[in-house]
Amino acid sequence: MIYLRNISLAFGERTLFEDWTWPITERSRIGLVGDNGAGKTTLLKAILGLVELDGGAIDIPDRKNRTIAYLPQDLVEIEPVPLMEYLKNRCGLTALETGMCDCEKLIAALPDGPPDEEKEGEELSEIGGRREKLLREYDRIVAVYQAKEGYAFEARAKQVLKGFGFGEHDFLKQCDEFSGGWKMRILLAVILLSQPDIMLLDEPTNHLDTESMEWLESYLKDYPGTLITVAHDRFFLDKMATTIAEISQGRLALYKGNYSYYLLEKEKRLAALEKERLLQQGEIKKTEEFIERFRFKATKAKQVQSRIRMLEKFAPLQAEGHGKTVKIRFPTGPKSGKEVLLVSKLAKSYGAQEIFREVSFSLQRGERVALVGVNGSGKSTLSRILGHVEAPSAGEIRSGLNVHMAFFSQESAENLRYERTVWEETMEVVSRSNDRERRNLLGAFLFSGDDIHKPVSVLSGGEKSRLALLKILLQETNLLILDEPTNHLDFKTKDIFQKALISYQGTVVLVSHDRYFLDHLVNRVFELKDGECIEYPGNYSYFIEKRQSLAEERRAAAGQNGPSPDAILSEGKSAYKTREDKRRDAEERNRLARINQGLKKELHAIEKSIAALEGRKAEGESFLCDPLSHRDPERIKQIHRDLKDLEKEIEQSYDRWHELTMAMEDNILS
Repeated sequence: MIYLRNISLAFGERTLFEDWTWPITERSRIGLVGDNGAGKTTLLKAILGLVELDGGAIDIPDRKNRTIAYLPQDLVEIEPVPLMEYLKNRCGLTALETGMCDCEKLIAALPDGPPDEEKEGEELSEIGGRREKLLREYDRIVAVYQAKEGYAFEARAKQVLKGFGFGEHDFLKQCDEFSGGWKMRILLAVILLSQPDIMLLDEPTNHLDTESMEWLESYLKDYPGTLITVAHDRFFLDKMATTIAEISQGRLALYKGNYSYYLLEKEKRLAALEKERLLQQGEIKKTEEFIERFRFKATKAKQVQSRIRMLEKFAPLQAEGHGKTVKIRFPTGPKSGKEVLLVSKLAKSYGAQEIFREVSFSLQRGERVALVGVNGSGKSTLSRILGHVEAPSAGEIRSGLNVHMAFFSQESAENLRYERTVWEETMEVVSRSNDRERRNLLGAFLFSGDDIHKPVSVLSGGEKSRLALLKILLQETNLLILDEPTNHLDFKTKDIFQKALISYQGTVVLVSHDRYFLDHLVNRVFELKDGECIEYPGNYSYFIEKRQSLAEERRAAAGQNGPSPDAILSEGKSAYKTREDKRRDAEERNRLARINQGLKKELHAIEKSIAALEGRKAEGESFLCDPLSHRDPERIKQIHRDLKDLEKEIEQSYDRWHELTMAMEDNILS
């Protein structure tokens, strides 16, 4: 359990947390959402104890015996050691292996018998005592090593690494030889292998391809601990989260469901709030009209005074919505020919390493194509070749009539002029967009107010990437080659950008690991796999479905009839249950539901009791902090006695709360 108790935090005039109380039960699956800068990463760091709160506390019972793992959003450096050695060290196995080895050497060094017969009894006793002590220590270390599954660690590590796209040739590589994105995968592998009680993941999907994300989702499905994640991938939050926590303007709103449920419920809540606000405004207006009409009539004086007091008690409801709706659009470029690109027998190699071969396709005007595949399959390489940034090893690309192309990748940020301001860099693009349209575009890409006057040199990597993408939006084009354009966009900006792409009149070739973004945009998918390019007509969901059916056809052709192992695993035993089995299951569910109903009532009562006890404790502590409290020494003594009793009662209440939540979870899981 993680208990956020009246926590508050502000940076200057900006409030991140405002008096939040939130009990997070064990085995929760929580997705944190909110605008950039709302405080999602800060909350994860506060749970870790890395951020000092202005008020309140975050309690984790038995914290010393609980393991917490954190994946940061920012890239980190890793020491230059072999990959497998690094994983063992971070998971605490290297120290255990060293301890076992030291014990074995010390035990082996003990003499078998005493050298001097006169000292035989004394020597034997001392040697026996040392041997017994070493054996006990050795047994303790072995027990911990076995508990951490040390003997099977290498096999588990290889399974996890392969799931994240590492090959056999990577296992002995030095960690500092990997790029930043692969280093983040290594950190994520450490977290999965260490099997922590609490997992805090800040944008875990940022550096994963779609296949690795699907593997991570399947792995986390059986994770028995508490998961709190920040993510901008809707598919990931839909599959992983059972609670969405929205942080907005210092407030916390909880939605019991996945991300899709959260979107629906938020719309309903906003509609209900707006209806209530309009009703309240109507009541206020009627009351004000009555006061104004009868203010000077003596016979109505009492009613007028009553209405005035009523008006003073009104707490006006503020309109709450999505903020100002921003729409952006690409400038209308010249119309291209019907055939935009013709790719013929394209190949690319780096020395002896072949990336792909014999890639041929044509793009028609208005098509939206996704390039997908595991990391290293050649998606970015192909996009650079199509964007004329890199030359192919063989084959050719012919552009159609009147094609005006723009290319974006994460490296596009390197082409910015660092001595200019954001606004000057924006104005550098020749475009029919006026100043107001440019400012709207900057606001949509999270450059607001004085941000537009910042020098490019002080921007973060994500801000530079957004600025480079923004400059492309100002150009008049009819072909866009985009490599991971949404990496540094939040949900709101990504949605605005996606709508602009949908209404774009030209042709789009897109590399992205955001499956929702692909699903609602593309109509062709090119999968790069084993050096070949396989085409799937349709969106991303169709591609996944077709790929699965093709895999099952291959298994059937190889004599492995029936559904895939993953499908059988996901179905469990439910597909083979008899009617009697189902009846017994229903009776068991009803029995557990009745038990849970009683547990819920007691849990609700204990939570109310805890809140009341915490309130009494806060009142006592507040009195003791009062400079004038010294005037009442007897009350001070009594409050000290009361606080001691309250501490004991609160601790017992939390223990009971923990027992009840565990009992409920055991019933649900059984």
